[in-house]
Amino acid sequence: MKDDFKKNNDNKSSADGVTEYLQALENNDQEREHLYYSQEQAFDSDELATIINEARLTRLLTQSDEFLHSLSGEIADFED
Repeated sequence: MKDDFKKNNDNKSSADGVTEYLQALENNDQEREHLYYSQEQAFDSDELATIINEARLTRLLTQSDEFLHSLSGEIADFED
């Protein structure tokens, strides 16, 4: 039995061993990713409403609009 194992092992190159090891790692990563994403749950609108600070979100959106507007003006001035 040891001789059979040794013969099978002798027929393998070190590249085959590396390939098998990398495939095992990839399978492990895929299993971990599947487990991670299987635990995700969708939020309904009521849950989101309790999490999101609407006033803060509105202020951030206003600031981003003002920034983009000023940036557009700077770009237009730069082209002239």
